[in-house]
Amino acid sequence: MKILDVRSLVAWAAAGWSALYGVMAAVWWGGGGEFPFAPVADDRSSASILEGTPAAVVAPVMVLVCALATAVAVYLAAGGPGRAAIWFGWGLAAVLALLLPDYSLLAFVAFAPVLVVFAFTGVPGPQDGVGDIMYWHRTNLLILFAGGLLWAAAALLAGRHARGVCVRCGGSARPEGDLRRWGRRAVLVAVLAPIPYEVTRLAWYFGVPLGVPAGFLAEMRATPGMLEVGLGCAVLSIGGGVLTHGLVSSWGERYPRWLFWKAGRRVPPMLAVVPAMVVAVVLIPAGLMNLRLPVTAATWGLTAPGILWIVWGVALGAAAVTYHLRRRPPCRHCLRPEPAPRSVAAGGAASGT
Repeated sequence: MKILDVRSLVAWAAAGWSALYGVMAAVWWGGGGEFPFAPVADDRSSASILEGTPAAVVAPVMVLVCALATAVAVYLAAGGPGRAAIWFGWGLAAVLALLLPDYSLLAFVAFAPVLVVFAFTGVPGPQDGVGDIMYWHRTNLLILFAGGLLWAAAALLAGRHARGVCVRCGGSARPEGDLRRWGRRAVLVAVLAPIPYEVTRLAWYFGVPLGVPAGFLAEMRATPGMLEVGLGCAVLSIGGGVLTHGLVSSWGERYPRWLFWKAGRRVPPMLAVVPAMVVAVVLIPAGLMNLRLPVTAATWGLTAPGILWIVWGVALGAAAVTYHLRRRPPCRHCLRPEPAPRSVAAGGAASGT
């Protein structure tokens, strides 16, 4: 497949998504279907910034935006180099993937294995199946998020094409020393940012009302599973922090000895990059949602730690990108040479070669 075909394919996919969502918006505008932001009961609503808005006002805007997006995507697919079109793509990607969603994306990623089990065993408690968890208002946010990722990919590839660099790899990278230095800084921030969240959830589980009134903690304790979910999320966060160290550690490039069946083997870069980038991207809209919520002296533990998820997501994404740039193989499409390992480069300099 030619490089231009990849760029065109992604742009056409963005055009198709925009056109289909525009058709859905037109149906909602006409009073049909189920408008995904219509006011519903609290247990079926989302925390999106559009939640509770009237279809008669929002749906027409959606139709216009989707029509413009479809035209821009077709223009990019045809090879249009316009900067305005590329910036439009990045802006739309940010709105769809980061601004409109809420914490549902983060919850979906964290509990995806459990949801798979529930699909076969049923959901314990009063909820009637997975549909009671992934209801339409939440599922729509996943659809918007997918569209945002498509538009980000389309804008990225179109920008590379406009700059005349390799569409697949983006051209040359920074020296490995710079990447390691920036990677370590990003990992440090990514590990520190979730600590307030972890501390508050652990404190609640052990009966300490840190950042919440004692009465509110008692209500949470009376709600089956609430504190246990918080504990599980804190443990997952701590485990994620440990794994984040692998982006700048030797065991993140070669399997450690205690994994005896793979000890010493090379860790596939995408095995680290893909999960890290997925978590990084879904953390940001969850953090922005907390930023929109009120923070008071009595209840700061509910929302303030979550605001730092924005910092966590950006830092984790930066760490994953530096890891990827350090470890990516030679590009077969532009014949970009693979950076020499530090030890080889040092040996060559010492011998005068």
